[in-house]
Amino acid sequence: MVLAEARWPEEGDGGAGPAGVPGFVHSPFAPLVAAVAERCLARRHGNGPLPAGNRTAVVLVSASGDSASSAHVRATVAAGGRVGPLFFFQSVPNSVAGHVAARWGLDGPVVCLSPTGDPRAEGEAEADLLLHDGDAAQALLILIELAPDGTSGEATAVLLGEETRQ
Repeated sequence: MVLAEARWPEEGDGGAGPAGVPGFVHSPFAPLVAAVAERCLARRHGNGPLPAGNRTAVVLVSASGDSASSAHVRATVAAGGRVGPLFFFQSVPNSVAGHVAARWGLDGPVVCLSPTGDPRAEGEAEADLLLHDGDAAQALLILIELAPDGTSGEATAVLLGEETRQ
């Protein structure tokens, strides 16, 4: 069941991208992930972090990953330049998924997928597996793709789980 959903961009976002994320540079990938996760989780839970024992998983799905950082590293190496150490950390999508989990106190598994078919269907299948196996009580599914030029992109976050009475 969908408990909350958010997108970037949404009406009112204008042309500017989301705010930067400390420790992540050059690429809009991490800011997009963080922005949609924040919107989605806030729509369901208000301000974070969630209480301990929430068993909320993060499932990040992207066919191309952080292509902007990869292109930057590739061009820097090809030109004989030195790659900054932040790129080794941020080039792995798990890094921003872990950032979201830490920011919100999500204490379920973190999974990153590169789909070969329909991204949402594959992400939902992974989330369903985590939910039905008991590894998670909720799953934050994040779908993200950067634009071909790597300067912008679109992302969706969906919080999945069973409705509980509060």
